[in-house]
Amino acid sequence: MIVEDHVLRNDWIVACKIEDVKDEPLQVAIMGERVVFFRNDKGIHAFKDLCIHRGAALSLGCVRDGKLVCPYHGWEYNSEGACTKIPQLPEGRSIPLKARAIKYACREAYGFVWINLNNNNPEMFSYPQFSDEKYRNIHWGPQQVHAKPPRVVENFLDVGHLSFIHEGYLGVQEHPVIGEYDVHTEDDRIYSDEIAIFQPDPDGTGVAKDVYYTYEILRPLTVLFTKRDPDSDNRMTILLTILPVDESKSIAYGIMSFNYETGTTDQETIEFQDMIFAQDKPIVENQKPEDLPLDLQVELSLKCDRMSIAYRQYLKRMGVTLGTD
Repeated sequence: MIVEDHVLRNDWIVACKIEDVKDEPLQVAIMGERVVFFRNDKGIHAFKDLCIHRGAALSLGCVRDGKLVCPYHGWEYNSEGACTKIPQLPEGRSIPLKARAIKYACREAYGFVWINLNNNNPEMFSYPQFSDEKYRNIHWGPQQVHAKPPRVVENFLDVGHLSFIHEGYLGVQEHPVIGEYDVHTEDDRIYSDEIAIFQPDPDGTGVAKDVYYTYEILRPLTVLFTKRDPDSDNRMTILLTILPVDESKSIAYGIMSFNYETGTTDQETIEFQDMIFAQDKPIVENQKPEDLPLDLQVELSLKCDRMSIAYRQYLKRMGVTLGTD
């Protein structure tokens, strides 16, 4: 079923990694729709995964001479979606104007392919670490979770669970208290103060200490986390962005950026993040209600929940309906 959330359909939604679009067409389910991505010498393109002729999935076809070829009857579509060849027509017969694929706005940024289902061209959020030569960037995901996108995002913004769900890694139960912090809104930015988090081994030296977390909301399904080491200039950022597959399924992608040498390979870093996400996954998949309550009276909140409260208020102002109540 197609998800009719006009706020999200007007936004850029992550679809896949750029490297995932290879020589053959790629099908991705986005907000209940099948979308096909293909690559030619003009870049990556996104169409509704549907041939206008008899409803075949274009993703089952191939790319030939830069055209997307339908697997059923061999119709060929160019980068703009126009059908340029219908093999069944006699020579010299013109191609009907209606013979077009439905094209979606598509762009490449930060190592990902993004799609705009309403064919707008909104401004892309900024992630300066990706082009900063001082940072090493590692792409993470896809990670599928059977939960609605706002629940996945809010879990990422939640500091109170670190000492429990991620005990021994991101916190310890002997230090569960979260100090006072505020959330600020400046123009389009929504971000927290630095929040002191006690961690048993935050830098690999085996020494337990406080590190400082900052959170920022970039878009309804894209948020940012920064960890600062108070004893050095070391900073790690994680950008989390969610692909809404349908009403109840999400796929998480991310970028982990470091301005210091971690002592681990990219694969080891990805495996650690996979493990952390696997600890969160059963919690998020079993939360009730499944829709995130935007009425702040429905659930009991604490001062340490200010970032998630700000996220709920932001979704309400924006008018996001997918996964909200």
